Amino acid sequence: MRCGRRALFLARLDYLAHAKGSNSDTMLATKRSAVCLLVVGLLLWGAAATRLLAQAPGGAGADPAEPQEIPRRVAIRFLTDSDYPPFNYYDEDNILTGFNVDIARAVCLELAAACDIQVRPWPELLPALQKGETDAVIASHAISTNALKFVDFTDRYYHTPARFAGKRSAGRIDATPEGLEGKKIAVAKGTAHEAYLRAFFRDSSIRAFDTPELARDALITGATDLLFDDGISLAFWLNGTASKACCEFKGGPFGEPKYFGDGVAIAVSRDDPQLKTLINAALRRLRESGRYEELVLRYFPLRAF
Repeated sequence: MRCGRRALFLARLDYLAHAKGSNSDTMLATKRSAVCLLVVGLLLWGAAATRLLAQAPGGAGADPAEPQEIPRRVAIRFLTDSDYPPFNYYDEDNILTGFNVDIARAVCLELAAACDIQVRPWPELLPALQKGETDAVIASHAISTNALKFVDFTDRYYHTPARFAGKRSAGRIDATPEGLEGKKIAVAKGTAHEAYLRAFFRDSSIRAFDTPELARDALITGATDLLFDDGISLAFWLNGTASKACCEFKGGPFGEPKYFGDGVAIAVSRDDPQLKTLINAALRRLRESGRYEELVLRYFPLRAF
C-alpha cells in the first residue's frame, strides 16, 4: 500500500506540473495525466478491497474448515461411564479420571470452553445423546455402521490394533505370514483375531483357546511360540504381574478395518455438525502440539497403538 500511495502522489505532482505548464502543452497531455490518475486509483482501490474481503468472516481468503468460522461454545457437556480403566474410572480419591476424561478436558481447553463431564451407565450413554441430554459421549465407542444410524462420530482419536506377543528370550521376529511359517500361535477362539490369523497366516499352527487368559497361559508355559490379541489389553497384561515379565510385543500393529474396526471416536449428535467440526479441529491441534502423545504415554507406557 505504501508503494501505491507514492505512485498516486507522484501522479498528482505530474498532473499539477502539466497543469502549470506553458501554453504549448496540449489538452492531450492533460487527458493522459488524468487517465494515469484514474488507473492508479483503481489499482489502489482494488488492492484494498481484496485485502478487506480476505479479512472478512467467510471471505475469499478464509478457510471454511477453521473453527473460527463457527460460533464458539461456552461449554461442552460430555457423558462417559466410570468402570473402564484406564479410559474412564474413579481414582482412589473418588475423582473421575482416565484417558478419555483427559482427552475431553484437553478438547475443552483447546476450544476455550467450560467442560462438564457427567457419568452414566454404559447402556444409557448414546440414548442420552439422541435425546439431547448431552453434547458428546466419550466412552471408547467404536465407529460402527450400526451406531452411525443413530449418532455421528468425530475423527478417530485412537484405535485398537492387534499385536503379537512372544517370549523376551526369543529375540526379534519377522511378524509376517512368511516369517511365522510353522510357528505355534495362541489366540482366543471365535474372535476377529482368530479370523485374521486363519485368513492371512495359513502356514502357521493356530491354537485357539476358549478364553484370552488360557491363550496367554499357553505362551507363558511355552505351549505356543506367540500370542495374537488386542494390542491394548496385551499392553496391560505385559506391563502387569500376570505376565510374570515373560514377554514383549513382537512386530508392529495390525489395523485392518475389516477385522479390527475403524477405531474409536467421540459420539456427537447428527444434528450438530458444528460441534463435530470444532472437536475435530481441537483433536488435530492436540496431535500437532504433542499433548496427545503425552496423554497416550501417561496411560499406556507400552505403546499399543
